[in-house]
Amino acid sequence: MSDAVLWQQDGHVLRLVMNRPETRNALGSVEELDHFVGLLRRAQADRGLRAVILTGAGQAFAAGGNVKDMREKHGLFGGSPREMRDTYRRTVQTLAQALRNLEVPVIAAVNGPAIGQGCGLACLADIRIAAASAKFAVSFLKLGLVPGDGGAYILPRLIGQARASQMFFTGEVIDAGTALDWGLVSKVVADDVLQDEAMAMARAISAQPPDVLRLTKRLLREGERAPYETVLELSAAFQALAQHTEDHGEAISAFFEKRPGDFAGR
Repeated sequence: MSDAVLWQQDGHVLRLVMNRPETRNALGSVEELDHFVGLLRRAQADRGLRAVILTGAGQAFAAGGNVKDMREKHGLFGGSPREMRDTYRRTVQTLAQALRNLEVPVIAAVNGPAIGQGCGLACLADIRIAAASAKFAVSFLKLGLVPGDGGAYILPRLIGQARASQMFFTGEVIDAGTALDWGLVSKVVADDVLQDEAMAMARAISAQPPDVLRLTKRLLREGERAPYETVLELSAAFQALAQHTEDHGEAISAFFEKRPGDFAGR
């Protein structure tokens, strides 16, 4: 499974490339999902990483589940209801949690269709940049399924309950322009510059003080669910931590000296 998702590191930036173009990057097997989770755990443990780009090989970002396996009751779709539930928890949902809980910012470079679970993976990133050819759908109902990857929690928080309901209930495919209008993506670019745009953004992110960058992402995550007063308390605590880092001192020096900061994560 070492080639199901590729680990491509360039300094402080990591590209994770879903690499099954022949299946439009459908991550259908238990082994592939386990491999993906292992890479995310490796990324979580690597304090040298400051930004992650998630993208797909070929003409698609990710096409969701393997429909052939659904028909044949194989892999994720095999076994009794209890066994299937346990498999989903261990694979699809563990992957979603590992991606969502990654401490460094994640950019989804959506290079083509992001369908079903593929759309869910894109939604778990912090930032989404779409190629002009990108398309999005949560078409579980068309296959007689519910969203098993947590998309029912994530998507309404990105585009609102009404639009998320429209996508889930109809299974309609929206194009990149609609995704931009709805706030699902922050930017749409030509297909041939997508990866360069994602890398430029990742490098801009990785130029920030790395430990404080992780604290900032944590605050944003807590802000999605915690009461305002709790976020204020966390903000005060994190601010105190930030002000006692060497990188804070370097940032102040760089400000007065009118130069880029050189941050070491201390």
